[in-house]
Amino acid sequence: MTAPDPDRAMPPLFPGRTGRGVRIAVIDSGVHPGHDHIDAARIAPGVAVLADGSLDTGPDAVLDRLGHGTAVAAAILEKAPEAMCLPVRVFREGLKTSAAALVAAIRWSAAQRVDLINLSLGSTNPVHEPVFAAAVAEARAAGALVIAAREAGGVPCLPGMLQGVIGVELDWDCPRARLGLARRGDRPVLLASGYPRGIPGVPHRRNLYGISFAVAQVTGFAALACEEGGAEMLFELAQAT
Repeated sequence: MTAPDPDRAMPPLFPGRTGRGVRIAVIDSGVHPGHDHIDAARIAPGVAVLADGSLDTGPDAVLDRLGHGTAVAAAILEKAPEAMCLPVRVFREGLKTSAAALVAAIRWSAAQRVDLINLSLGSTNPVHEPVFAAAVAEARAAGALVIAAREAGGVPCLPGMLQGVIGVELDWDCPRARLGLARRGDRPVLLASGYPRGIPGVPHRRNLYGISFAVAQVTGFAALACEEGGAEMLFELAQAT
């Protein structure tokens, strides 16, 4: 059986929309503004958050040395090319950080009056639920919607599993131009492809892939939705498709 083509051409879900005026915090490994898939003009000043939750605003604080955050931002900007991304660097030597750093990153993002907060992963430790719930409530009060992975390796993930967060799961059969919808108990969950923006001549499985990019697909669509009607309409959109 032929594997599904995640990049197959399909009519756009939001024709004519570009994410103009939408501000997105991208909590990840930073962004490299010189990458071919990044428009440096769409990258706003950001911040690095250390493991203890303290902030670093130095000149190279958000420069991505892992490539992951750059690929996530590229997937978002591919769908919403006129959105503005604020890099929030929490990953340094590898794709691991602390709950304190993630919570501080959410709070910093909310204080910047962003519309969306893209959090590719999170914590699988349930003891952190109260602090994540408080940070999510603070973000919503500031007008920001958190979009995050609902699970990691089959384990529920914070803050993606919380009420008030758009939780995302992987669907490898979903084309990158579409979303799916599932229900986990009484909660809707959005499904998206785990492949990033393609590199010509490079097979998808030789590039980065995974839940981080499913979250980025949803955030890109949410930025388009935010131009009119608000990101919450994504649940209705996904159900209709």
